[in-house]
This record gives sequence, C-alpha cells and structure tokens, in this order.
Amino acid sequence: MNGAPMAAAESVSTLVARNISEFRAAVSESFVPLQVSSNGPDHFRGMIRGASVDEVHVTDVRATSHVVERTPELIARGDRSYFKLSLMLAGTGMLIQDDREAVLRPGDLAVYDTDRPYSLVFDDEFRTMVVMFPKHLISLPSEMIGQLTAVRISGQEGLGSMVAPYLTQLAGNLDQLAGTTGARLAHSALDLVSTVFTRELGLDEVSTDPHRALVQRIRSYIDRNLASADLGPASIASAHYISTRHLHGLFQEQGVTVSTWIRTRRLEQCRRDLLDPMLADRPVAAIAARWGFVDAAHFSRAFKTTFGISPSEYRAAH
Repeated sequence: MNGAPMAAAESVSTLVARNISEFRAAVSESFVPLQVSSNGPDHFRGMIRGASVDEVHVTDVRATSHVVERTPELIARGDRSYFKLSLMLAGTGMLIQDDREAVLRPGDLAVYDTDRPYSLVFDDEFRTMVVMFPKHLISLPSEMIGQLTAVRISGQEGLGSMVAPYLTQLAGNLDQLAGTTGARLAHSALDLVSTVFTRELGLDEVSTDPHRALVQRIRSYIDRNLASADLGPASIASAHYISTRHLHGLFQEQGVTVSTWIRTRRLEQCRRDLLDPMLADRPVAAIAARWGFVDAAHFSRAFKTTFGISPSEYRAAH
C-alpha cells in the first residue's frame, strides 16, 4: 500500500493523436506502459480524455482499430499495481488475460490486472471508458478479483445495469471529478464496482461455498464494526461461533493477518474522510476515533507508514 500520495484532483486532460506513435505515447502516459500497434497506421486517429483524483484514473478513449499489449517486459519495469475496469460505450473489443477471452460490446464491463500480461484488440472504431485504480482501494482480495479478469459482465442486466449508467455519466462529465466532490464521486464508482464484483463472485449468496461465504460474512462484520475499539480476533471469532485459531487460519489463506486487515480497512476509511470536504472542519483525532483509532499518535504513525505522509499533511495536500 505504500506509495506517494496523489495531489488534489487534476483538471481534465485531452490528448488528440494524429498517428499511432502519438497515441502510443498518450496511452502509456495515461495508464501504464503499453505496446500499441495498428494494421492501418496511416489512417489512425485517436483521442484520450482523462481526469484523476485520489489515485483513481477515469479515462474516455476513442480511436480507430488497433491492438494494445501489456507484456512481461513492460510489467517488470512498473512499480505500481492496478486494476483496470473497462466499459464499452461504442463499437466492440476483445480482452485477453489469464487464458480467457471476453468479447465486449456496448454496455459490457470487464476487469483486468496490470500485473499480468493482457491484450486488447479493437477491429474497428470504438469508444470505451476505463477506470484504473490501485488494488488497495478495493476491499476484495486481489486473488479473488483475479477470478474475474477477462470475464464479460453485462451492463444490460442485474447489478451491471445499475452501475454502467453511473460510469457512463462519469465518462461524459469528467470535469466533475476535478471539482471539490471528485474524490467522493470516484469512490462511489469503486464502491459500485466492488458490489458488482461481489455479486459476480457469488460472495453475497449464502448458498455458495460455505467456507467462502464465512470469509465474506467476517469481512462484512469487520467493516460494520470498524468504529468499535473492541474489534479484534476474539470478538470476531465469538460473533461467528468459531475459534480464534480458525479465524487466523481463514485470513492466513488470504496472505494477511486479522489485525492487518482491520488496520488497513480503518486507515482506508480515515483516508476517505480526510478527503471529504464535508468533514474539513473535523479534527484529525476525531476522524481517527470515528474509525476505532483511540490513540491519535498511534494513528498518525500508522497512517504515515502506509501512505508516506502524516494525516494532517495528507489533508492539506488535497
């Protein structure tokens, strides 16, 4: 989770590419380093509009046919881990990752991981919007989301039909991300995306694998009780009628300890509150206490260790 904090919301940037070389440079600048090629480079045209706030990048891409590749060599050069969620707005495209292929048509959603090779193939003119965000901004473990890479999620039915219109409006109103409520809009988008992933993974269905359902219930319980200073392995285990040893085993399978998971979720909620203009007058210590950090000095140290900057400096920088 370590990394330099983002500055305040940027203004909307627009990059118009008159050829494939300009587009290749614009794509790598807007996202992560990528290879871009086209069978018709002489007639290529493209445009990228984007805005970023609190490490969430929302981009509207329009272009003629081309292929995008994220290669192992390019991955090795990077130092940040992102998920990218794509929503097709016009035309069609194909996403390939983890030995899966998803053909995407207008309204379709799909997620992919910048830490592993992928390809995007566009055979004709298209428009897509991409939400790129660090993995730590979403509460689901990365390995679970890995089950959904290059899987088509319909934006015409179910939860997808509720999320796709919001994302479409976001793509068409990028200037709103650069405003005072930009962080709230961006995190609302991530909350909606997380809800879709939870549904697609079957984590909200009691009838699925009992083991996985228990983990999801425990994570939901932790999120509901972050404000409680008593939240810890003993109280969590007791609430779910399991031993603390069993609880620790469940989290060990996810490569994290119970205490680390709780601290991470608390810090993320505090970070969001520090960005919220509606809470600008609330003392940092009060925000920390709201999410279960009873010791302000401990909170400040934990926040700086995680985000590389003190809570008050983080708030001032945004």
